Amino acid sequence: MAKRRANGEGSIRKRADGRWKGRYTAGYNPETGKWISKNVLGKTQAEVKEKLARAIEESKRLDVSRTNEYTVAEWLRLWFELYSKPHVRPSTADYYRRSIEQYTIPRIGNIKLNKLTGRDIQKLYKDLQENGRERAIQKKTNPGLSSSTIRGTHRMLHLALDRAVKERLILRNPAEDCIVPKLEKQEMKILPPEDMKAYLNAAEKHGVLVMFYLELVTGMRKGELTALLWSDLNVEHRTISVSKQAGWNGEGALEIRRPKTENSIREISIPQTAIDLLLEEHSKHPNNPYLFPSPKTGGMYHPDSIVNLHKKILKDAGLPHIRFHDLRHTFATVALQNGVDVKTVSNMLGHYDAGFTLRTYTHATRQMQESAAEKMGDFMEQVL
Repeated sequence: MAKRRANGEGSIRKRADGRWKGRYTAGYNPETGKWISKNVLGKTQAEVKEKLARAIEESKRLDVSRTNEYTVAEWLRLWFELYSKPHVRPSTADYYRRSIEQYTIPRIGNIKLNKLTGRDIQKLYKDLQENGRERAIQKKTNPGLSSSTIRGTHRMLHLALDRAVKERLILRNPAEDCIVPKLEKQEMKILPPEDMKAYLNAAEKHGVLVMFYLELVTGMRKGELTALLWSDLNVEHRTISVSKQAGWNGEGALEIRRPKTENSIREISIPQTAIDLLLEEHSKHPNNPYLFPSPKTGGMYHPDSIVNLHKKILKDAGLPHIRFHDLRHTFATVALQNGVDVKTVSNMLGHYDAGFTLRTYTHATRQMQESAAEKMGDFMEQVL
């Protein structure tokens, strides 16, 4: 016979096989109109008593009628639409959607949300690190995703599972104790000024001199560069308007969208030489709206095609490898070293504040400080 206990404490009885069983009411299911009962088992009465107390306490923190309601895939999609997408930047929403649909759901989407463990998530990160890339051409050279991408997926999962805890669907966040890969420190490189002529000569042989010249004098992101239209150029004021960029959406398709931040929407002043080159370039395809149309399609250049062109240019010029993004660093570094103030460089790059620019280009500003110190030293020698 079950031992009587106070209301809310459940009941304990000894089974015929000698083991002890505790039974308690975990909640109420409004759909069936029935109370939800659950059991705990143990070898001794004391063990079951302890398990029963813990289970009852946990049931108070869970909405038991809903804990089995979602798979990981269902919850992540619901969380994204209700709690994430309406409250984050479009670029962040695209990043989360890609993390959910391409990286997470294919691997752990079928697991019940309340059964998801830290080990499941840790295995997910390991698989992404070893074999996470989707496109075949990338799989050949580097099949694993970068540490920053995996950390971004972890951030998305952590937020989604935190919400599940708040909604009493799970007791604790299983992503809490997962170990994410450390960020790979990317060494900043630039195209040395003495190599620029060889680089641009090679670009001219590939028929893209104007595009890469503009990159070196503006430091635009590759998606901003490829999305430029003829209407973005103001010949009279010698400016380029940056108001859009090409990038991947959550479904893996290329699209035109607003830049990553409001600060990225900007007007960049360009030298007269760039204006002259752009006018000459436009005369070759006067009816095409794109500033740099693809010779193959007549439409927008694919951002990855520009990266591949950059690699070919370096190879043909006999120059060591640097990333396309390092051309952006080249612009900033050269501008700062030639006396352009940090605030102006920051605005031209579309950074959210000049402090970020200062921290990113410490090496250049340090040289500026050394130069300023030399000038002040020379001045003070004259005073003395």
